[in-house]
Formats: sequence, structure tokens, C-alpha cells
Amino acid sequence: MAQPAVSIEAADAYCRRLVRHYENFTVASRLSPRSLRRDLSRVYAFCRFTDDLGDESGDRAVAMRRLRRWRDETRESFDHDERTHPVLLALTDTVRRFRLEAQPFVDLIDANLQDQRVDTYEDWASLRGYCTLSAAPVGRIVLRLFDIRDPAALALSDDVCIGLQLANFAQDVSVDRRLGRTYLLQRDIRELGIDGATRAMSERARTLLDSGFALESLAPPRLRVQLALYRLGGTAILDAIADAGYRTAAHRPVVDRAARVRIIGAALSAGVHPGEARVVRVPARPAGDPHA
Repeated sequence: MAQPAVSIEAADAYCRRLVRHYENFTVASRLSPRSLRRDLSRVYAFCRFTDDLGDESGDRAVAMRRLRRWRDETRESFDHDERTHPVLLALTDTVRRFRLEAQPFVDLIDANLQDQRVDTYEDWASLRGYCTLSAAPVGRIVLRLFDIRDPAALALSDDVCIGLQLANFAQDVSVDRRLGRTYLLQRDIRELGIDGATRAMSERARTLLDSGFALESLAPPRLRVQLALYRLGGTAILDAIADAGYRTAAHRPVVDRAARVRIIGAALSAGVHPGEARVVRVPARPAGDPHA
């Protein structure tokens, strides 16, 4: 096999640059075992690069071509041990040590390809099928890094990852509208209106995120902290959406700094007391409040 064009050190530096602006990863990484931080950086860099190909190509036809090439490169990296892209090169060691399989990575690319073809989802069954490709694989990869293979844990992880993605969908209604798509269920929009559909998605997300309590009880302490961080972060997003009256089609609510600090504290507590960590809610200030 030909020698890679870049060193592993340069490839890892590339991955770190990709995820540096990604705040959720930065916090999670600091709470993760030091021995896994480089592996997590590589996995998140793959996710970031894949999403950027889908969202930032500027044209759907261009995005489709780039994503298909990326899928081919990814498959070749697993099937033939061939890789030239820095992200795939950086992943080589992680894939070998943890015996990671190709399918979760390919699923993430296929989800981005689906985004180029599908702008709306009629019902929960069709949206869940999409989320199974776009969200669940990340949790399954992370569990593999912690050597968790219990089918019950995998199912709970799927729930949490999908719940977190639904929270993001409910938060980003205005953002997705500018991209010409919506993940709110068309059936809910017809029956409940936009705000009602946002509320319905939020309630579904909250139910799925509650699976995190059981998942955290199955995890070692350091992973428990990270899982709690995701669950609590998703719940905080849902609280901000509720405080905004579910009117996210007009304004994208955010989780403020004080709430993020409380989330980190509660996640750390979950490492000691699994299944109990919650964040005390402080209602969001009205938009435009000078003291916010």
C-alpha cells in the first residue's frame, strides 16, 4: 500500500481543527477519559466533515457527488485498508484497536445523502428511519469505544441519540426553513399547526431522552458523565423551546451560559449517583432582555 500523503500527527491536528468550534464536543471531551479523547476527536471529526459536505457544498447536486465520493473512500478505508483523507487516516488506529465496523460511518453519510433528496417527513415512522441513520450510529460508535456491547444499552443509546436530534430539530425550525426543509412531521403540522408540531416533537424528544437514566446506570462512571451531559443538554434545549412558547419558526432559542454550567455540574453528579441527575430549571428571560 502506498504511503499516506500526511503523517498521523498532521491528520490528528486536522481532526482537532474540525471539532474545535464544536462546543458540545469540547465539553464532552474534557469529561472523557484522557485515553479516549483522541479517538473521540477522530469520530467527531468524521461526523463534522460529513455534515459539512452535506450542508456547505452550496448545491445539492454538488453535495451528492461529494458525499458519494466520501462514501466510496470510507468503504475503501475499511474494505481495502486504503485511505488518503486526513480524517480517515487519523481513524485508522481507532478502527483497528476497537474493531469498529464500517456500517455506522456509512449510515452517517447515507443520512446526509438523504438530506439532499428528502425535505419533509410525513409521519414518525419515516422520520425515525432517517434518525436511525443520522443520530443512532454516533452513540453506537461511542459505546464501542467504551467496550459496551450489551443490546439493551445499544437500544437505549439509540433512544437518547434520536431524542437529542429531535430536540435539535425542534430548536432549529427557523434554520431548517432557510435551507428549504423541515423535520417537523407533516401530519402534525396539518393537525396542530407549526407551533403545535414543534411542541409534539419536543414531547417525543423528552420521552426518548428519559432512556438516558437507564443507559447511564449501565455505564462506567466516566462514560456516565458524558451520557448525562448529552441527556441534560437535550433537556435544556427542550426547556428553552418551551420557554419560547414553541415558536421556534420565528426565533431560535438557545441555552445560556448559566444553564450550561448547571448542566456540567449535574453531569458530574451523575457519575456518582447514576439515574438521579437533573438540572433545576431557571426560566429563560424574554428575548431582548438587557440582563440576559
